[in-house]
Amino acid sequence: MSEATLLSFSLGSTKIAVIGLGYVGLPLAVEFGKHRPVIGFDINARRIDALRAGHDSTLEVEDDELTSAKHLSFTSALEDIADCNVYLVTVPTPIDVHKRPDLTPLIKASEGIGKVLKSGDIVVYESTVYPGATEEDCVPVLEAVSGLRFNKDFFAGYSPERINPGDKTHRLTKITKVTSGSTPEVADFVDRLYASIIEAGTHKAASIRVAEASKVIENTQRDLNIALINELSVIFNQMGIDTDAVLEAAGTKWNFLPFRPGLVGGHCVGVDPYYLTHKAESIGYHPQIILAGRRVNDGMGAYVAKQLIKALLRQRIHVQGARVLLLGLTFKENCPDLRNTRVVDVIAELQEYGVEVDVHDPWADADEAKVEYNLSLTRDPAVGVYDGLILAVAHNEFCEMGPTALRKLGKEGAVLFDLKSVFEASESDLRL
Repeated sequence: MSEATLLSFSLGSTKIAVIGLGYVGLPLAVEFGKHRPVIGFDINARRIDALRAGHDSTLEVEDDELTSAKHLSFTSALEDIADCNVYLVTVPTPIDVHKRPDLTPLIKASEGIGKVLKSGDIVVYESTVYPGATEEDCVPVLEAVSGLRFNKDFFAGYSPERINPGDKTHRLTKITKVTSGSTPEVADFVDRLYASIIEAGTHKAASIRVAEASKVIENTQRDLNIALINELSVIFNQMGIDTDAVLEAAGTKWNFLPFRPGLVGGHCVGVDPYYLTHKAESIGYHPQIILAGRRVNDGMGAYVAKQLIKALLRQRIHVQGARVLLLGLTFKENCPDLRNTRVVDVIAELQEYGVEVDVHDPWADADEAKVEYNLSLTRDPAVGVYDGLILAVAHNEFCEMGPTALRKLGKEGAVLFDLKSVFEASESDLRL
């Protein structure tokens, strides 16, 4: 099919398949499904069954909103998406144990699409990647499997996701969407497609590579800012200065950025910089500042654990066999997302010292915690048995308990580490 046929596409004739129905894909499928035919595809049959039953376990989409998408259906069968002409790929792009990009989900998704790809179809990737991944890694797979020619028979686009899990204010339609396409005409079509649902508007990037780069630096910038504050908190701690008080004072200047120290996990900020550094190293440049920030942030879990160990020793609590309760496992507050949570670093370091660690999180899925991290969650922590408590995630449930109620979970003289600085400095024994 020629490009002229592609240009005859209208939004009214568009039938979309969303590949991957996680935190990114499902909200996208629901929003498009309110206006035009959409098939949500995921290889997880249990996920499909739950969505067909009208419930989203990620809590990104409310049950009533899910049912409001009248044109949306779900499937785990590849043949069901063969009639679609636009494929939106929203699969995860994690890193492996060596902190290298793992494109396996992206490549497998491309292989699947290649089996049903037809002349005139468009494949738009939303997964976070390094600049060049769409055209250098994904498109060749589409060509090889389908037998079609890129920019002659089928086309591609890139529109980076900006979903913030658990955020009920900055929703999909309220965030400006960056778009791009493999030809100027495709870029126009992709931009119009997203503009039909994005209330905040779109920004059409000059190329797919520009769009890819814009996404990966958004979180790299945030990662570096947090790394700076984390390093400052280490310095101020050694000087006996309250970091939060320093940041509050500095924040009175109009252009001071309000970052706070903490563990840096999740599917984006703790991962995306490695995609950029991997690409940089592949072209012969060794990044220094980005990797330095990553080293600081990756080391915060061990630092937190060691600070607690020191506090236990000051209280003359025997470390070997001490019991510590971690309050929170998800990577952020009021969200069930366990992806790349760095709370596990704290747990691992404490266990190296022989500490017995219990983990309590009312938001986390116990089965997922067991599968992903081999952790058994404590449903109802016992009262008065812990030598130390770490408020690791600021879930509403923990904040509403307050420091007095939290301390009741510990023994007399137990150490309370308010990792998130939820309470006043005088109400806890440790803060970052």
